[in-house]
Amino acid sequence: MKLAGRVSQVTPSITLAIAAKAKAMKAEGIDVCSFSAGEPDFDTPAHIKAAAQKALEEGKTKYGPASGEPKLREAIARKLKTDNGLDYKAENVIVTNGGKHSLFNLILALIEAGDEVIIPAPYWLSYPDMVTLAGGVSVIVPTDASTGYKITPDKLRKSITPKTKLFILNSPSNPTGMVYTPEELQAIAQIIVETDIVVVSDEIYEKILYDGVKQVSIGSLGKDIFARTVISNGFAKAYSMTGWRIGYLAGPVDLIKATINIQSHSTSNVCTFAQYGAIAALEGSQDCVEEMRQAFAKRREVMFERLNAIPGLSCPKPDGAFYLFPDITKTGLKSLDFCNALLEKEQVAVIPGIAFGADDNIRLSYATDLATIEKGMDRLEKFVKSVI
Repeated sequence: MKLAGRVSQVTPSITLAIAAKAKAMKAEGIDVCSFSAGEPDFDTPAHIKAAAQKALEEGKTKYGPASGEPKLREAIARKLKTDNGLDYKAENVIVTNGGKHSLFNLILALIEAGDEVIIPAPYWLSYPDMVTLAGGVSVIVPTDASTGYKITPDKLRKSITPKTKLFILNSPSNPTGMVYTPEELQAIAQIIVETDIVVVSDEIYEKILYDGVKQVSIGSLGKDIFARTVISNGFAKAYSMTGWRIGYLAGPVDLIKATINIQSHSTSNVCTFAQYGAIAALEGSQDCVEEMRQAFAKRREVMFERLNAIPGLSCPKPDGAFYLFPDITKTGLKSLDFCNALLEKEQVAVIPGIAFGADDNIRLSYATDLATIEKGMDRLEKFVKSVI
């Protein structure tokens, strides 16, 4: 059977492959310390599960609107106005099958063959492949630790051409955990407005911040940038709802209508009763979010200090999310070789930076318990000392 050419252009997920290998080793009884997971290790808060269970008992198991349950769209709009200073109404929101799906819908609705999409590297690994599937061209702009792995206004301006349609902004970042300051966002916003392109702000980690750092949505910085901003977000990270697959996109009404049309022909509606859990997540107590954030903060301190004490590794301190992104250049290994050898020799699973466009780095998730972090750092230190 001859497959469509686009299939060969899409890169298989290295993160899923590493995670699958680690799980297979664990199933064989091998003691694996896994720092590969991009999801909280906590259970979904009880009041969220209870709301979904109640919806099931009430028979909310039928088809719903492709755009999402009206109550959830309204709750998201209120959240965006209250938390982010974004004046959206329910009609500006579509509920999607996870945050990833919201981005996929957006890129399909916006990008045509030959359109350029600017993506700072390191980047979340799915961005370029989504652009490829839409027929667009990814313009990868490398960054490094000297700028906190953040794109500078000068680099952004130099990357924009007449074919540029979209700029992808991810703050807090996966894989680096870095957060753009209000001043940095203001400078970026000015360029976006001047060049009349669109920015999608992926804010899936917005609730996981440290050391008093505040999340700022770029669209809140003025009416001109607001008109050119699309927000992608979801419930997976802040509320430990990764398996629920509920995300959302917010933006201009005509764009949202286009994504609703696309969704109506692809997945139809998002799981109906799960959306009632999402309503409870937004409207209920946020204490659960803070409890998880505090746990991540403790883990960040332990892993950051242990990792930077290992000769040959260096890593800036992240402002958000639950990842560290150390430089492994001094080991003499590229990321995939490093990760495969680390898993085989010391049974520690981490993600190679090449998946994120940075082959001299690896990504470690501290979304796991402190005992595993301590044991895994012992093993990582032993491995690095053996190769240097």
